Amino acid sequence: MQAPPTSYTGRFAPSPTGPLHFGSLVCALGSYLDAAAHSGRWLVRIEDLDPPRAQPGAADQILRALEAHGLYWHGTPKWQSQRHTLYQQALGRLTKRSLLYHCHCSRAQIREHGGHQNLTCRRRKLTRGAFALRFKCTNDGQSFTDIWRGNQYQPTIEDPILQRRDGYYAYQLAVVVDDIEQKISHIIRGADLLDCTGTQLQLFSALGATPPQFGHLPLVLNLQGQKLSKQNKALPLDNSRAGHNLCLALRFLGFHTPTALNHQPPSNIISWAKARWQRQLDIRDRQLH
Repeated sequence: MQAPPTSYTGRFAPSPTGPLHFGSLVCALGSYLDAAAHSGRWLVRIEDLDPPRAQPGAADQILRALEAHGLYWHGTPKWQSQRHTLYQQALGRLTKRSLLYHCHCSRAQIREHGGHQNLTCRRRKLTRGAFALRFKCTNDGQSFTDIWRGNQYQPTIEDPILQRRDGYYAYQLAVVVDDIEQKISHIIRGADLLDCTGTQLQLFSALGATPPQFGHLPLVLNLQGQKLSKQNKALPLDNSRAGHNLCLALRFLGFHTPTALNHQPPSNIISWAKARWQRQLDIRDRQLH
């Protein structure tokens, strides 16, 4: 089988803190369809950076759920827990450029002082206690263009933590290092991650990489108007109803699906959607009833 062109490489990167729920499916499906519509590659990465939060067996459940819904990835899934050497190398490069500093400030302290530029951590060397390692963002913020949301500007109030006090590598570091190493060209993900895009773009630049293009899909909301999430007790996907789940997810992504499509196997539903995916679809936050 001939490999697809590599000019477009997308990815889906779930955390194994529980099984996939419907909101995760919408994000995975949107990411998959955008890659497929551009004849690109679609990778899966398990973001298992935080062992205390990981649920045993959740990663396997996630992979099986994707397969049950006809979302097949290229290559072998990557696991962040097996990529610590890459993260340490990136910290070393940033250290040489004097872009890291030790910090013990809480988020409340940072907000109270109006940002790290008004605190002393950036300017002094701390040698005692347990400290996080933070990245020095520029004080003038970051502008970028989102696929669906257009021109964005994000001021930087809190410099992101790249290594936690307990020694674990932080999400902001790992996700950028992985996207660089995997040559990700497009990141299609949920709007709950929009606010961290500016700092991630600065990290791409600091590590000498061309950043991907970002597109943030609107969120699936519960009846209380909250983002559907594991924390809000979203129900796991029922793989035995994969066709129904896919059709419902397509409607959340702005498709008008024919009734007959509900009775088709996942492979047929995915093929139908791939042929009709457009970035101009009516994609917006919707409640799951």
